[in-house]
Amino acid sequence: MHAPQVVVVMGVSGTGKTTIGPLLAEEFGVPYAEADDFHPPANIAKMSAGTPLNDDDRRPWLDAIGAWAHDHTEGGGVVSCSALKRMYRDRLRSAAPGIVFLHLTGDRDVIAERMKERKGHFFSGDLLDSQLATLEPLQPDEYGVAVDIAPEPEVITERAAAELRRLEHQ
Repeated sequence: MHAPQVVVVMGVSGTGKTTIGPLLAEEFGVPYAEADDFHPPANIAKMSAGTPLNDDDRRPWLDAIGAWAHDHTEGGGVVSCSALKRMYRDRLRSAAPGIVFLHLTGDRDVIAERMKERKGHFFSGDLLDSQLATLEPLQPDEYGVAVDIAPEPEVITERAAAELRRLEHQ
């Protein structure tokens, strides 16, 4: 079974979007895209300096991800994207109306510990609290599911795939 259109793997930094996204894409047999690759250099410089992005910074990034999602609506795809605010998800939905969100959720301490273990990533662990404060969880009217990040990546992927399949058949 292919992915239901395009799956956006969302959540704050450190929840495993870049780990789960490719595993889920492999499970569904569809392409994967890493949202960080869509950031313009100015955004990367800001985040590397420990400065949170604002909504103006995020618009071109979200539009680029939305364009990728739109281009993959026929065959499906998986893309990671923090998608922290409802308005960001709405912007993505406006580009690709059939997308579904997989919200990776977890305890702050678990996320912080995982962020400390990361190597070579431009996101500073100091921004975790900022992202958690910004996060607007999926609302009941949004097409998507939430999965806890406590287990191993393979278990998270199995649970996510099962939830997405269940959602698609409702």
